[in-house]
Amino acid sequence: MGGSLTLNLHQSIPREAAVLLEDIRLVEGLLAGEETAYETLIDRFQQPVYNLAARLLDNSRDAGDVSQEVFLKVFRSIAQFRGQSSLRTWVYRIAVNEVHNRKRWVFRHTRNEVGLNEESGEAAVRERPIVDPSRSPFDHTFDREKHMLIEDALAAINPNFRAAVVLRDMEDLSYDEIAAVLQISIGTVKSRIMRGREALREELLGRLNPGPALNWVPGPAK
Repeated sequence: MGGSLTLNLHQSIPREAAVLLEDIRLVEGLLAGEETAYETLIDRFQQPVYNLAARLLDNSRDAGDVSQEVFLKVFRSIAQFRGQSSLRTWVYRIAVNEVHNRKRWVFRHTRNEVGLNEESGEAAVRERPIVDPSRSPFDHTFDREKHMLIEDALAAINPNFRAAVVLRDMEDLSYDEIAAVLQISIGTVKSRIMRGREALREELLGRLNPGPALNWVPGPAK
């Protein structure tokens, strides 16, 4: 008796395929002008794009403006999305390019200006940790200080290395995705990540273990 093939409709879909299907539905909705699709896009990418821009910009207070430009470009050019990469990769590539555009604009037009150090600017950049009521105020303060230390050290390393490290270690992109976002080879991606992590480690060590202070001995009292 010959066997028969059966299709298990309840079989779980691999994560990559599920993401692809989600991307397709979202893009189709955007192309059709569905309001819910625009809301989904914003909900899905607004915070990640803002965080990415804030970490890559030299002046993190520009992250909000950059994020708005990113979504305007996504809306205007969604018809150009061909599905050759994930939607996340495509959006991140636009974000990285917009960060570069902003840096060039700042260099040309405002390099001699000094902005006010607004509390809301720096505070908005750093993601606030989820409060765990079982932990003490000291624990929360320590986590915040540690987070700020890493962010400040990250801002001090080479921008090319910074981008690779942020995309890999904070945004959890694969090497292939980072190569597509930054438009570089996978070998260059790996090199930048390795060198970026080393630069970040040295920067953190320098901040945690500053050089010895000068041995100053006061003179005799007069």
